[in-house]
Amino acid sequence: MSEIAQLSDVTLRLKAQAGEVEILRGISLQIEAGESLGLVGPSGSGKSTLLMVLAGLERATSGRVIVMGEDLSRLNEDALALFRRKHIGIVFQSFHLIPTMTALENVAVPLELAGRRDPFEEAARQLDAVGLGARISHLPSQLSGGEQQRVALARAIAPRPSLLLADEPTGNLDATTGAAIIDLLFRLKAASGTSLVLITHDADLARRCDRIARMRDGQIAGVERVRTAAAQ
Repeated sequence: MSEIAQLSDVTLRLKAQAGEVEILRGISLQIEAGESLGLVGPSGSGKSTLLMVLAGLERATSGRVIVMGEDLSRLNEDALALFRRKHIGIVFQSFHLIPTMTALENVAVPLELAGRRDPFEEAARQLDAVGLGARISHLPSQLSGGEQQRVALARAIAPRPSLLLADEPTGNLDATTGAAIIDLLFRLKAASGTSLVLITHDADLARRCDRIARMRDGQIAGVERVRTAAAQ
């Protein structure tokens, strides 16, 4: 299986009032095409920061971050934005929908930016795929938390990203709604063939992934293969 992303000896240091803080400490990790990788560890271990580095939203202080064969350190901010638009989808814990836009408009935005000729038609298809075909004209404030996260999933998957990053996507949802969202996430991932990196505190959820990477103190403490991608 080919690699879609590779981090080699990645370090990230940020300045703070007390001095420089090392958030990531020599991270080396490969992500295979089409696989799902669960990223687990205690709060403050660097999981979300690692996701931001993978997305090109944070620049590594040292080391190499290669995604889809592109060295992210060599790209300026405009080039990084274009790269994300083409290759990366992100799902956050807090949805991050645009409050003044309908569900349809929220999903259509990245499609318009990607130059799709039919952004609204494709957005409607994606919303129908996540069970929100009847809610496309609703604003985020008119949707439940689970519905908002479904919109966020549709928005992330609509441009057909090669790499989908999900940061505690069920963190603001009740257990029943969260379980439904996770089922939907894995179903969309399987249908699109994208690679998935999923941050979670739920051990059972992490074990639905092909591999689990455990983080501690800004380092990878270990990587465990749970299943093969074909077994999902």
